[in-house]
Amino acid sequence: MKLLEGKTAVITGSSKGLGFAIARSFAKQGANVVLAARTAETLQSAVNALKSEGFKAEGLACDTSKLEDVERLAQTAISTFGHFNIWVNNAGISAPYGLTMSISPEKIKQLVDTNIMGVYYGSHVAMRQFLSQRSGKLINLLGRGDSGPVPYQNSYASSKAWVKNFTQALAREYAGEGVEVMAFNPGLVITEMLTQVETTMGFEEKVLPLNTVIRFWGNLPEEPAQKVAWMASSATDRKNGLVVHFMSFDRMMAGVGKEFWRWITRAPNIKPTIQVRTTKI
Repeated sequence: MKLLEGKTAVITGSSKGLGFAIARSFAKQGANVVLAARTAETLQSAVNALKSEGFKAEGLACDTSKLEDVERLAQTAISTFGHFNIWVNNAGISAPYGLTMSISPEKIKQLVDTNIMGVYYGSHVAMRQFLSQRSGKLINLLGRGDSGPVPYQNSYASSKAWVKNFTQALAREYAGEGVEVMAFNPGLVITEMLTQVETTMGFEEKVLPLNTVIRFWGNLPEEPAQKVAWMASSATDRKNGLVVHFMSFDRMMAGVGKEFWRWITRAPNIKPTIQVRTTKI
C-alpha cells in the first residue's frame, strides 16, 4: 500500500519548484492533491501535468495573504475530494539581498503578508478542520534564518524564525488533540528563488559565492519533496512538534565528497549558476 493512499493534501505555492515537487511526490504515494498558486495559467499547467500522469489533482488560483482565498482553497479540497488530511504551507517569497533599511517598506510588507500571514491563515484554516475531525497533519516550511539572524537577508530570515516559533508553539498548544503540527527545512533547493537573486545596489558581488554553495549542497526539488511525503504519512503519527532539517551533517559531507570527485575527474558542473539583478529602491 502506498504511503498516502486515500489521503487528500493541500499544498500552497505548488505550481512550480519545491511546491510542485511536493504535490507530485504526494500524488505518487496515492494522495489526492489540491494545488494553489497566484498565477492561474501556471497553476493550470501544473494540474494538467499531474493529471496527465494519472494522478487525482485539482487547483485553485489563490493569494495566501488573503484569508478569504485560503478559506476558498479549503472548501475546494472538501467539495472535490470530500475532505483533506494534510496541509502544507509552502508558499513564500524572498526580499532583495542587502541592508535592511535600504529595502522599501512595500517589499517588506509583501514578504510579511506571504511568509507570515500566509502561514498563519493556512494554519488557521487547516487546524479548524483537523481539530473537528481529530486528525490531520500540518507541515510548515522553514528556511534560512530559522536558527538565528542572517544579516542582509533579515526580512526573509526573520519570517522563517517566526514560522518555526509559531509552529512549535502551536504544536504544544494542541498536543493530545490527534493532530501533528510539524516543520520542515528543505535546505538549498535548486529553484528560481535560489538561482534568480535580487540585490540592492552595491551587493551584486557579495552573492556570487552562492554559486559555490549550490555546487556543494544544492538539491533538486524532488529530493526534499520525498521527505515531506514521509512526514505526511503515518510514519509521523504521534510525532507532534517534529522539526526536520533535510540538510544533515551526512548530506553536507556527501556534498563535499561529490564536488571533490567532480574536481578530480574534471567533470562539468551540471548545477545552475545564479542570475543576479539589482533592484532600484
